[in-house]
Amino acid sequence: MKTDAELAELIQLKEGSVCTIEYLPEELDWIGTGRSAYVFRIRDTDRVIKKFYPSLRPLAELEGSIYEQLTTFSTYAKMFAYGSDYIVLEYIEGQTLFECLVSGTYIPESVLTTVDAALADARAVGLNPSDIHLRNILLTANGTRIIDVARFRQTEPCTQWDDLKKAYHYVYVKPFFPKKLSETFLNTIADVYKGRLFESIRKTG
Repeated sequence: MKTDAELAELIQLKEGSVCTIEYLPEELDWIGTGRSAYVFRIRDTDRVIKKFYPSLRPLAELEGSIYEQLTTFSTYAKMFAYGSDYIVLEYIEGQTLFECLVSGTYIPESVLTTVDAALADARAVGLNPSDIHLRNILLTANGTRIIDVARFRQTEPCTQWDDLKKAYHYVYVKPFFPKKLSETFLNTIADVYKGRLFESIRKTG
């Protein structure tokens, strides 16, 4: 039986206009693709391998070291190991907040309270929680969990979570607001938000 590290090393990715999977061990199943990495579940286990794109390999050790600082906080995904271009994390069964909005699953206010507390914990150990968005907060049967902490050491202020909370209180909870939204609509809103955020940074920088 191969170790998690051996499986991670066997994964082969190739970058071009997009990053593609050239080889994947049969013990792994693809379950997600992000801006910096692919995520594969190790079959018959509670673990996943996050394999970073070749040009973004340094993020593996960065994010791995951040998870080390968060090991005592249960809201964050548990990390088992990390290497030069991968991280081994616990597999968490649940829906991201993005998926909740698409499926119509109601998001209770307790999610906001849990995330606020988790971000305060991260700040208490010297981190600067950033890039908190709908796809890295999970609603599970056992509560709220946070994944993807790669940007928790950036020095620039990030208002993304505060903006999401405002949207929740001023729009989402209102009776008139639909609790089920299309993926296309949500992606469009995200693109508009990112464009305004970039323009704000450009003007102030």
